[in-house]
Amino acid sequence: MRWSAQRIVPAVFLLSLLSFSLYAADKNFHDAPDSAKAQKNPYEGQQSAVDAGKTLYARNCLACHGKTGQGTGNVPSLVDGKLKSVAPGEVFWFVTKGDTDNGMPSWAFLPEEKRWQIVNYVQALASGKASGVTNSAATPSHPTNEPASGSASAPAPGGPFTDFRYEIPGHTHKITVADLPQPYATKSAENGPDVVARPANAMPIAPAGFKVDLYASGLDSPRWMVTAPNGDIFLAESGGKHIRIFRGVTHDGKPEQSAVFAEGLNRPYGITFYPPGPDPQWVYVGNTNEIIRFPYHNGDLKATGPAQHIADMPTGGHWTRSIAFSQDGKKMFVAVGSGSNVDDPDTHPGEKDRADILVCDPAHCELKVYAYGIRNAGGGIAIDPQTGELWCSVNERDALGDNLVPDYITHVQEGGFYGWPWWYIGPHQDPRHAGKHPELKDKAIVPDVLLQPHNASLEITFYQGSKFPSEYKGDIFAAEHGSWNKAVRTGYEVIRVPLHGDGHATGEYQDFLTGFVLPDGNVWGRPVGVTVAPDGSLLVSDDGSNSVWRVSYTGK
Repeated sequence: MRWSAQRIVPAVFLLSLLSFSLYAADKNFHDAPDSAKAQKNPYEGQQSAVDAGKTLYARNCLACHGKTGQGTGNVPSLVDGKLKSVAPGEVFWFVTKGDTDNGMPSWAFLPEEKRWQIVNYVQALASGKASGVTNSAATPSHPTNEPASGSASAPAPGGPFTDFRYEIPGHTHKITVADLPQPYATKSAENGPDVVARPANAMPIAPAGFKVDLYASGLDSPRWMVTAPNGDIFLAESGGKHIRIFRGVTHDGKPEQSAVFAEGLNRPYGITFYPPGPDPQWVYVGNTNEIIRFPYHNGDLKATGPAQHIADMPTGGHWTRSIAFSQDGKKMFVAVGSGSNVDDPDTHPGEKDRADILVCDPAHCELKVYAYGIRNAGGGIAIDPQTGELWCSVNERDALGDNLVPDYITHVQEGGFYGWPWWYIGPHQDPRHAGKHPELKDKAIVPDVLLQPHNASLEITFYQGSKFPSEYKGDIFAAEHGSWNKAVRTGYEVIRVPLHGDGHATGEYQDFLTGFVLPDGNVWGRPVGVTVAPDGSLLVSDDGSNSVWRVSYTGK
C-alpha cells in the first residue's frame, strides 16, 4: 500500500521506551545528559541488588508496568529488547527525574542505593536473567498518598463521578461539560491493578432478569471479539498471537466447537470481515504493526491461505488497532492511538499522524486522516447498523487528577478534531500545552457520551439481537477495562449506552455488568471485548481471568 499525500503517515516510526515519548536511536535516552550515559552502575553484576530491586519494583513499579514488565495501554513494555541499547546510568537518571506529564513519577525520594537496585532488576528482567514478580511480592505502594484502591474509608465520590463501589447494574450516570473540575484538583494517582485469581464465589453481576455464565476459560489474553455472518465467534488472543473461533452453544452454555483460525501473529486485536454482508471473502486483522487479511468463506475454521499485507502501522505506545468497514464497503477505517500521554506532535515527530482514525479505499489502500485529536480509539470503533455512522470508544489522557479527563464514546465526524493533546472535551486547554494552538479551541468537538475518567473504554458493539428487552435494541454495549490513574478504582465493567431507537445518544450511560473488583479493591477480571451471539446473548471477553462470559436474558 502507499500513504496518501494528504497528511502523510510516516513510513518509519520510532521506538517507544520506558515512558511514553518516542526518540530516535541516535539520541540519548529521553534526552538524558551525556554525564548520565557515562555514569557507572555501582552494583553491576551483584545478584543481591537484583533481588532487592525485585521487591522494590513490586512495590513501586508493578502497578503500571506489570508483573513481567510487559506494560499496558501506553505504559510501555520494559522487555522485548526495549532497553537493549540503553545505558544503566540513563535509566537511573530517568527513574530519578520522572516525567509527570506522561504519568511517570519521580522516585527521587528513594535512597540512591534503592534506585540503583530497581535499575539492576529492570535490566535483568529485560535481558531474561530475572523472573517476573509473584503475587506474594506484589505489594504496591501509593507514592501520591492517595487512599488505597479498595479503602472502605475512602470518601464517597462526588457526583456525577463515581468508582467501583457505586457501580450498580441498571444505574444511570451522566457527566456533562459543566461537571468538569479544574486540572490538578486532586493529585495524580498510581493505582494500577494487581490482578488476582477469581475467587470461587465471584461472578460478574448483571441487572435483574439477566443470567451470567462462564462461556470459555483458560485463554491467553482474550481481547477483541466479533461475530461472523454465519454465527461463528472470532476472538483475538493477543497474548497467544492467534485468532480463535468458537462455534455454537451447548446446553450448559459452553462452545460446541473451538479452533485456531490463524497463528503466529503480532499482538492481534481488531478483526472484521470484508466485504460487509452475508458472504465475506476476507478476514481483516489488526496486528500491532500492520493490517493484514486472510482468505475466508463462511464456515472456515482455519485460514485457507497465507496472510496478505494491507498497511503498515506505527509501533510503540498504544498498540491496539481496531478496524471497521463502511456499510457499502467503500471505506476501511483504522484507529491508531497515540504513542504517549500528551506529547506534542509539533515537537515529538513520533506522534505525527497518531491519535487519529484513518481511512482508505479497500480496493487500493492509501491511508489518510478521517478524524484527529482522538487520543486512543484503537480499543474500539464500530459502524451503527441503523444509521451507518462510525462510532468510537476512546481512552483519554491521564495525570490531571482523579476526575479528568473523561473517556468517551461518540459518533465520529469526518474531518473532526477531538482535542488531543492541546484541548479536551471542547474548549478546555490542557495546562501542559498552555497557549498552544488557540486556533483549534473552537474546533474541538464535545463527544456524545462522557464516561468516568480513566475507565479505559475499549470495544463497543450495537445490540442487534432479539432476546433482550425491546428497549435494548440498537443500544451500545462497551467494555471498560479499568483505571490505573485514579485513587479508587473505576471501570472494570460493561456499560450500556442508550440510543433511544433512533441512533442518537443523549449523554447518559448505564452500568450493565459489574463485580470484577472485590470489596477490598483487588481486581480479578477486566472486560475488553463485546459481541452479540446468534442466540441474542452478549459475550464479554475478560483478559483478567482469561475468560469469556455469556450474558443471557431469562426474565427471572
